Amino acid sequence: MTAAADLVVTNADVHTLESPDATYEAVAIRDGELVRVGRAADVEHLVGVETRVIDCEGRVVLPGFIDAHTHLPMVGRSLVHADLSAADSVADAVSLLRDRAEETDDDWVLGFGYDESTWDESRYLTRDDLDTVSETAPVVAFREDLHTAGVNSVVLDSYADEMPADGVQTDAGEPTGVVVEAAVDVLWKATEPDREEMTKLVRAAQEYATARGVTGVHDMVRGSRAPEVYRDLAAAGELDLRVRINYWADHLDALREVGLRTNHGSEFVAVGAIKTFTDGSIGGRTAKLSEPYADAPDETGQWVVAPDELRAIVADADDAGYQLTAHAIGDEAIDAVLSAYAETENPDGSRHRVEHVELASDDATERFSELGVVASVQPNFLKWADEGGLYDARLGDRRRRTNRYRDLLDAGVELAFGSDCMPLAPLFGIDLATDHPNPAQSLTVTEALRAYTAGAAYAGFDDDRLGTVAVGTAADLVVLDESPWDAASIRDIDVTMTIVDGRVVFDGRA
Repeated sequence: MTAAADLVVTNADVHTLESPDATYEAVAIRDGELVRVGRAADVEHLVGVETRVIDCEGRVVLPGFIDAHTHLPMVGRSLVHADLSAADSVADAVSLLRDRAEETDDDWVLGFGYDESTWDESRYLTRDDLDTVSETAPVVAFREDLHTAGVNSVVLDSYADEMPADGVQTDAGEPTGVVVEAAVDVLWKATEPDREEMTKLVRAAQEYATARGVTGVHDMVRGSRAPEVYRDLAAAGELDLRVRINYWADHLDALREVGLRTNHGSEFVAVGAIKTFTDGSIGGRTAKLSEPYADAPDETGQWVVAPDELRAIVADADDAGYQLTAHAIGDEAIDAVLSAYAETENPDGSRHRVEHVELASDDATERFSELGVVASVQPNFLKWADEGGLYDARLGDRRRRTNRYRDLLDAGVELAFGSDCMPLAPLFGIDLATDHPNPAQSLTVTEALRAYTAGAAYAGFDDDRLGTVAVGTAADLVVLDESPWDAASIRDIDVTMTIVDGRVVFDGRA
C-alpha cells in the first residue's frame, strides 16, 4: 500500500519549466520530496486522513526561485535600519536618516540602498549632507551597489586613517565624505552585526524573501556571523530558505584548514564557491573598462583585485577543489577572469562562475561557452539600461551592449539569475529580462524563469534536486496568482504561496 502524502497541491497549473514545457494539475509531497506529479485524479489516492490539501483555484505553480547572488543580511539591514531605496532626492534620503537617528539607540546611524541615478540632482551623498543628520554619532549611507558610501565628519575623523587614499574622494584636497571600494570595506568591518543582531536580520530577510517566492539563495559572505546564524536556525528547524554560502577568498585558508569544501554541508546550509573581486561598479565608475567612461573621459575604472593576484587566487582555490566565482562587471575585468579560469584544468566540471557580466565582449561570450563557465547575472540591473539612465550616462552607446542574455544563452552558456538585492525580487528581474532595453537581448518568459530556477540550481550543483517540478526532487515550489505568460506586468504578479522542503513558509491568501 502506498503511503499517504503529507501535502497535496491540486487544482493548479503546474509548470515544470522543462523543454518543451510540461504542465500538470497537481503534485503530492512526502518527507519534503515530490512523490507524484500529474493529473488531479492521479494524486487524489495519496490523500490520507492527515494529508493537508491546498486548492490552488487554478493558480500557477512553478519551481521555487533560487536567487544566485544575494547578500541576505543586507536585506535585513534595509528592513531594520533606514531603507533609502525609496528616496527620490538627497533631501528625502537625509530625512530618512534623521528619522532613523531619532528612533534608534544604536551607536551608528545606518542607511542602505540609495540610488542617486533616479534623482533630479544625481549626485552621491556627502559629509555635508550627513553632518546635518548628526554631528556626534557616526552616519553612513550605503549606495545600492554597496561599492560606494557617504559618511559624515564623525566617521571621517575616526576611520579616514584606516581607509586607502584612492578610496576616499576629495575636493581641493579635502575629503568629500564619499568613499568607494576598499574604503567601504572599513565601514563593513566597523558595523558588522554581532550574533544576536545577525539573527534578527536573517529572520527579517528570510521572511521578506519567501514572500517573494524565493526558496533558496547563494549568499556572498565575508567576515560575517551569518554562516553561524544560518546553521543555528537550520538546527532549530527555523531556516525557511536553502542557503549556499559563497565565501570571500580571504576565508580560503580557514575553510581548507577545517576541511570544508564546495558542496559540503546539509540540505539547508552548504559551502559554495570561493568568491573574489576584480573590479568595482558602473555606478561608482570603478568597473574596469577597455574604453573610458562617457561622463569621465580620463577614467577607465580600477582593479579591486589585479589580474596577477586574481590568477593566484583562482589557481590556489581550484587546485584545492573549490568552485570559484568572481565579480566582474567591465569588459577588461570579465576578460581577466576568463583568462584565469582558462588556466585551470577543468573549468567546466568545476562550474566556475562570473558574477554580473554587465559589459561582455563578443569574444568573452564565446569563451564562456568554450570554458563551460556559468554567467551569474542580475536582470534587475536592466533598470539602469534605458535611454537617459545610469548606463547611458556612464557608457553612452555601450549601454545597448550590456547584459547580453540572449547572446549568452544562444552561445550555450549556463545562465543563472540573481538579484544582488537591488532589489531582491525575482519577478521584477524576470519582467526586465523579457523586455530588455535592447530587444535583441530579450528572453522568453520560460527562459527567464529557468534562469531563476534550473539555471541557478545548476550554478549551485543542485540541478539533480532543485529547479524543476519532478518526482524525486525537493518540494520547493512557488504559487503565483497570475500566469507570467499572460500577465500584463510580470513584476506586479502576487506570490500566493511559497513551499520549501514540503513546508508552507509563506501563505498570502489571508
